[in-house]
Amino acid sequence: MFEHTAEQVREKVDSVYRSESRRIFATLIRLLGDFELAEDALHDAFSAALEQWPKEGVPANPRAWLVSAGRFKAIDAMRRRTRFDTSQAALAEQFEPEGGNAASFDDESIEDDRLRLIFTCCHPALAPEVRVALTLREVCGLTTEEIGRAFLTAPSTLAQRIVRAKAKIRDAGIPYQVPSPAELTDRLETVLQVIYLVFNEGYFASSGQSITRSDLSGEAIRLGRLLAELLPEPEVLGLLALMLLQESRRVARTSLAGDLILLEDQDRSLWNRDQIAEGKMLVARAQSSRRFGPYTLQAAIASVHADAPDVAATDWKQVAALYDVLMRVAPSPVVELNRAVAVTMRDGPDAGLALVDAILGRGDLADYHLAHGARADLCRRLGRTAEARASYEMALTLVRQEPERRFLERRLAELDRGAV
Repeated sequence: MFEHTAEQVREKVDSVYRSESRRIFATLIRLLGDFELAEDALHDAFSAALEQWPKEGVPANPRAWLVSAGRFKAIDAMRRRTRFDTSQAALAEQFEPEGGNAASFDDESIEDDRLRLIFTCCHPALAPEVRVALTLREVCGLTTEEIGRAFLTAPSTLAQRIVRAKAKIRDAGIPYQVPSPAELTDRLETVLQVIYLVFNEGYFASSGQSITRSDLSGEAIRLGRLLAELLPEPEVLGLLALMLLQESRRVARTSLAGDLILLEDQDRSLWNRDQIAEGKMLVARAQSSRRFGPYTLQAAIASVHADAPDVAATDWKQVAALYDVLMRVAPSPVVELNRAVAVTMRDGPDAGLALVDAILGRGDLADYHLAHGARADLCRRLGRTAEARASYEMALTLVRQEPERRFLERRLAELDRGAV
């Protein structure tokens, strides 16, 4: 028997919690059939690990041990409540495991539980905005504050929606399962949206000290792979390709000090060529179907960037043309802004500024710091220093991420020094 110090166990438990807690939670929902019961069981299991692992040693399969411990803790809790509510006795019997030990919960048996949970959270009985918020909270573990920033919604409002959604799942008996093939396509769009929102929070964190959160982007890619195996539809392949192509640049996007490095200044030798090769292969497969949509089009744009040795050599004509198609398929102010950047590179800053001013003039993206940052950069290039300064200052009032804030402050300092 190995003796471990409390500090060593704490470090191990913290590590397992960060990497495995949402998978364990998803499996406990499958086993227990209830969000709140699974949440309590999850915390009880980790508390048990802190108590038992110093004396018994860290198990060979911590995830399976925690699933088993959580299940037994939930059964024990229900049995203790039988003195007040006899219905709990039947529930405890229902959840009694047949195998009885942690080994029965191996990695293979629980690997797809988070995918099952995504489809449960994205059930059509729930409102679209609730499906996304619930999945981000329960599957991925994002806080209500992080979700609120994505939806521009107060965290308290989101928390209330999530509580009501879980109650509806319980009361309506919504099944914890992957839908049948006949139902799958209708539920796919929301699932893709959820996965991409998780990826975006990991690839470009909405706030905080770091630009990226590799745990989230990595988890989104893992979920994308599972979905591609389950349903290799063109847009599923397109989304996975898009995430891989964007993730391939992650190391090059920040300096050693954690500062933001723009696409034009990145060391492309740091880009992950394996992820690029896989992404490009998936783009080709999706495009060959002729049934692709916005994710495949965005992946095709990322593929053009991946082909270029530097910004100047990028086929900006092709990038702008792809954005033209994307605007027809899935128009939005953000897509329009990205198209304006491509037009800038193709036709010059005057053309790009006219497009950005049109977007802001309509009132679109007024609270989006990247729109004001783009306008500031175009004005800087055109020598319109006062306008550039005003737009940078507006962007600074809206930005929440510290590396982006430092970048904008550097740009302002360069204007003050007369650098362009």
